[in-house]
Amino acid sequence: MRFSCASGPLKGSKIGCGRGRSLALREAQVLPSLTPDICFSDKDYENAIKYYTEALDLNPSNAIYYSNRSLAYLRTECYGYALADATKALEIDKNYIKGYYRRATSNMALGKFKAALKDYETVVRVRPNDKDARMKYQECNKIVKQKAFERAIASDETKKSVVDSLDIENMTIEDDYVGPKLEDGKVTLKFMKDMMEWFKDQKKLHRKCAYQILVQVKDVLSKLPSLVEITLKETEKITICGDTHGQYYDLLNIFKLNGLPSETNPYLFNGDFVDRGSFSVEVILTLFSFKLLYPDNFHLLRGNHETDNMNQMYGFEGEVKAKYTAQMFQLFSEVFQWLPLAQCINNKVLVMHGGLFSEDGVTLEDLRKIDRNRQPPDSGPMCDLLWSDPQPQNGRSISKRGVSCQFGPDVTERFLEQNKLDYVVRSHEVKADGYEVTHSGKCITVFSAPNYCDQMGNKGAYIHLRGSDLKPEFHQFTAVPHPNVKPMAYANTLMQLGMM
Repeated sequence: MRFSCASGPLKGSKIGCGRGRSLALREAQVLPSLTPDICFSDKDYENAIKYYTEALDLNPSNAIYYSNRSLAYLRTECYGYALADATKALEIDKNYIKGYYRRATSNMALGKFKAALKDYETVVRVRPNDKDARMKYQECNKIVKQKAFERAIASDETKKSVVDSLDIENMTIEDDYVGPKLEDGKVTLKFMKDMMEWFKDQKKLHRKCAYQILVQVKDVLSKLPSLVEITLKETEKITICGDTHGQYYDLLNIFKLNGLPSETNPYLFNGDFVDRGSFSVEVILTLFSFKLLYPDNFHLLRGNHETDNMNQMYGFEGEVKAKYTAQMFQLFSEVFQWLPLAQCINNKVLVMHGGLFSEDGVTLEDLRKIDRNRQPPDSGPMCDLLWSDPQPQNGRSISKRGVSCQFGPDVTERFLEQNKLDYVVRSHEVKADGYEVTHSGKCITVFSAPNYCDQMGNKGAYIHLRGSDLKPEFHQFTAVPHPNVKPMAYANTLMQLGMM
């Protein structure tokens, strides 16, 4: 058994990393059939976390173990826990340079760019010849300066919309473009089918058509309330899908398995349409177009990745700029701000991307009153709807993500009772089976991006709800092949976690 003194994927070192042999032998007895090194090479980060946790129980003053567990948390997107472990490593050993690296990466993932820059500066000062560290420092410094510039030019006046600067009518569609076009400026079923095939062949929709879709869907979404309320008749059903994260070919597979959206086959997509997957433009234009085609039967809710900070780091901004322009990304940002935050079905089932709230007493009326046309705040109901997660134990705890909270079954029970609801459906977390039922059946997670980021091996799922009984029916599916474009191809280089 070897515990690693390095990381990412972990490089082995001798037992105990030079500490007393008796303690080393005790640590070597922690599940000896599998090492954290193997877990990292197999991308089994959950078990790596487990092993380092057990090792830390034996030796709680080992900075290396905290740093390596921090990396495992980074890999599983538990950025709050990763930040805490990296900070703990530095409390133990302020000269442990990898601790600064891990903490910087955690802060970047959380959008805390100034804090990240300070730690990258430390790394570069100690290791001036480390090209990777210098590149990350320079990239982070550029973001900090960009944010400062944006604040400097901001004014109290209402920000002008990109729509005001567009002249769509006079945009020319070149003669050599043979792809789909809106018919008299409108989305039709024929256009949808043609566009999905066009995207399937990795072809780009003309920018005029993309702008037409965005301007029209912004108008539709801006007229919706923050809490959308619908009624299913006894004979009707709706399909609820979770995160799709730019996995366009898996989205097409959902439609193949479950049928195209229609007035008699309604859908609700529960946020996180973009980022990570490298076909996010294709996913979001398809979803927005279906919203235009069936505005009363195709529903979209905002996720935590329909936000500027996430898009800047995890690929969507880079993808839009690569396929279209920076101006178009700004329009996407405006549209995302109008996405509703929650949906209530038959006054009994509440759907949101993240989860419940950091404080008791939140009502449906409170959700109706949320001013959502903005970037989400760092706390409060809007933040919680996009970011929180359930936990098995009662009460609330600090979020593993570093944003919002984790809420227990008692929190769920009180919220449901106060608002006369039966259960909640949320997404936001990858699940091995594509879904998970917790809190005695009153909190359901659905995730619709199978083999997430081409590495998690999870199934995807969607849910059928029928008006007759509102009993969830789970349908699983597996990933389908896609063109050889890797996930995160457009992501900020700072999020490439092949670190020291």
